[in-house]
Amino acid sequence: MRKFLLALLSFCLAALPVFAQSLSLSNMSTASAKNKKNSSDNLSLASQSGNVQIAMSVPDYLVTAGDIYTLSFVIGTDAISYSLPVDSTYRIRVANLGVIDASGKTFVELKRQVENLVTRNYPMSGVQFVLTSAAVFKVTIKGEVFSTTEKNVWALTRLSALLKESELETNVNNLDPYADESTLFEENELLTKYSSKRNIMITSADGKSKNYDLFKAERFGDMTQDPYLRPNDVITISRFQRIAMINGTVERPGTYELLEGENLKDLVEVYGGGLAPRADTTRIELTKINTEAEKTGGKTYVSQKDIDENYKIESYDTIYIPSYKDLRPSIFIEGAVVMPQETTIGGTELSSSDIKSEGMSLTSSEIKTEEMQSTNRLTISFNMGEKYTSFVRGHSQFFSSPVADTANSYIMRDNNKIPISIYKILYDKDFDSDEILQSNDTLIVPFKQYFVSVSGAVKVPGRYPYVPDRGWEYYVSLAGGFIKTENSREKIVITDINGKKISKRDPITPETTIEAMTNSGLYHFNLYAPIITTLISAVSTSISILAVTGVLSK
Repeated sequence: MRKFLLALLSFCLAALPVFAQSLSLSNMSTASAKNKKNSSDNLSLASQSGNVQIAMSVPDYLVTAGDIYTLSFVIGTDAISYSLPVDSTYRIRVANLGVIDASGKTFVELKRQVENLVTRNYPMSGVQFVLTSAAVFKVTIKGEVFSTTEKNVWALTRLSALLKESELETNVNNLDPYADESTLFEENELLTKYSSKRNIMITSADGKSKNYDLFKAERFGDMTQDPYLRPNDVITISRFQRIAMINGTVERPGTYELLEGENLKDLVEVYGGGLAPRADTTRIELTKINTEAEKTGGKTYVSQKDIDENYKIESYDTIYIPSYKDLRPSIFIEGAVVMPQETTIGGTELSSSDIKSEGMSLTSSEIKTEEMQSTNRLTISFNMGEKYTSFVRGHSQFFSSPVADTANSYIMRDNNKIPISIYKILYDKDFDSDEILQSNDTLIVPFKQYFVSVSGAVKVPGRYPYVPDRGWEYYVSLAGGFIKTENSREKIVITDINGKKISKRDPITPETTIEAMTNSGLYHFNLYAPIITTLISAVSTSISILAVTGVLSK
């Protein structure tokens, strides 16, 4: 009996793991059935967003409260699928196999831990662990903002992306220091014109704070200064201390926020990216508007020595570094010339209205033509000793107007007219001119104008500008119309430039002559009637005199 009880006890102890496993399998199957709909809904949600795919492809995606994961594996012939949500405790129950603390873990780390746990209990189960819905959470933005605001973000939203989210499409890289809307960010619905991008503090949910510098992230790629946001982060935007603008011949013109101790050398070499080729550091312009003595804008000049000595910069100072090319001689082109509608000079796009203004300097290597339009005057720099032949051929785009009379172009120099044929320069490869460009020359390109002559029985005979696709009636109307007493039945004679007569139905071409015929019988009668009447009157009077004197009776 005692041996029987021992045997029974041994059997029960041996069967206990099997029974527990069977119970676990039963519980999992029930839970699987309950969670199938939720799992399906989550997968449908994931298919509507690219966030899930991005999160699983980024190795440093952190598990976040609000994430929903799906655990799938096979026990025997039963397929098990679990939906595993992450709450604010970050404790995830994996079936009835255990609880995992997911706080601070990346998706990859959590995936590895979950799959190892399932595999230890159910070898060969084909376990899979995937993210089906990425969490969306709130962060708070306060400080130098229009109003404290909460924003919805997710675990791969960086600080810079959040701040740019509400930016408007306004570029202020070329900041006007006199304007009231000076800002380091693009015009923004959240940030004010005084918001700093160099001193932004993030306080996490555990109360720890850290400051970040977005300029270092943007310029130098230091992404530790542009962190991913976490649930319940509080972002505090500071007010900038100093900003200054640099433009002209530097690699990165723009407006920058200076840190304490940073001045002209830092503005030029670090923020401005260094001097561009041909920078003229002998006459750097410094405009100040933020001191008591110079509130309306005082301009001084600094040099390379001041850069080397890190000249002190005040807030809103503006630095302009000119180029040696500004000292190059220029000529003017006037008349029937065309110009680029969109032009790039030194990397800065200018509109055609900018280039029209007298004094704008262009060179052929700096011009990108998108579309041409008519203009009256251009100012173009040239190299000393350059011939008109090479200059015109290098700027041929300016002389492509269909109304340009390039054969009769000329140079005005010191009130003297010097003929030069742009037509020959452009279309005769063997043609060469020894004429050298001189500063302040004006190259005149006359307009090519065609006319149609109208003569005869019209009110205002003359030459009228030719307009394509207009018939003879148009030109007669310009001449005031027919004189009805002289012309009947609109009788005209049309002769083309070659002297060939054409009909009214033929198109009118340049230099055509339209003669309104004087063919009215009444007109001719009125023309000669006074003479005939006078002759008849004279004859009648003579006969009367002869009759009275008796000459006729003899």
